Amino acid sequence: MDLKGRRYILTIACPDRVGLVAAVSGFLAEHGGWIMEANQHSDHGSSSFFMRDEILAESLPFDLAEFKERFKPIAQRFDMRWRIEDSSVKKRLVVLVSRQDHCLSDLLHRWRNQDFAFDIPAVISNHEDFRSFVEWHGIPFIHVPVSAGNKDEAFRRILDIYRESKGDAMILARYMQVLPGWLCEELPGQILNIHHSFLPSFAGAKPYHQAYERGVKLIGATCHYVTAQLDEGPIIEQDVIRIDHGDSPEDLVRHGRDIEKSVLARGVRWHVENRILLNGHRTVVFK
Repeated sequence: MDLKGRRYILTIACPDRVGLVAAVSGFLAEHGGWIMEANQHSDHGSSSFFMRDEILAESLPFDLAEFKERFKPIAQRFDMRWRIEDSSVKKRLVVLVSRQDHCLSDLLHRWRNQDFAFDIPAVISNHEDFRSFVEWHGIPFIHVPVSAGNKDEAFRRILDIYRESKGDAMILARYMQVLPGWLCEELPGQILNIHHSFLPSFAGAKPYHQAYERGVKLIGATCHYVTAQLDEGPIIEQDVIRIDHGDSPEDLVRHGRDIEKSVLARGVRWHVENRILLNGHRTVVFK
């Protein structure tokens, strides 16, 4: 049996109660399912339970469709919100960018080298700056101008492109436009943003300049899901870098670029690998 082969990723969120793990593992054992990785978390504050299993696909005697049918009675008994996906099916990430390319460049590098499994069916921008760079990679580049007078029309065009591309997630790789609330509500848990600050501090515009004015000694970046409330969506990943009194606002921006791209890459990876489960306004991340 190929232990590095194709896997089914099962994720579960439900009210916490006795017998959950036994029911799931018993179902898998009954059918010869080989669990390659298992993660569980009980959240006492919300009395919720979260679970992620990686199952060797070839160890089961049936396909994904039959798995779903056979697992339904257990899911209903425990009131589970659950899904199971095939690791061999790459998630399709539609990337949005404006005029800073460090996060875009990093994602394209990871895509080209298959650092983790995902596809980029399209890159959308409100500027033409990176057309040749993106098309050099063989990826469609779509220019959607955004102005004060056409915002609703522009974002409806972006949603159309996302759907036409059969997107699984929308990645805001320093896309410097505020998404309308209706779009956030249309794609809950599907839009990831990199904010150049350690949220919830310094939300909104020019966070590095805000940090400089406050004289902070650490700056950071935050990857989070986008909601209708600006920069308040569930946080996926954060990191910081140390600065000192000699750093100018421009130095903070320069230092920040390095941490932004690494934080976004980790957040995107965990999303792609179904390692993130929403727990109200928070996240459970099985790294």
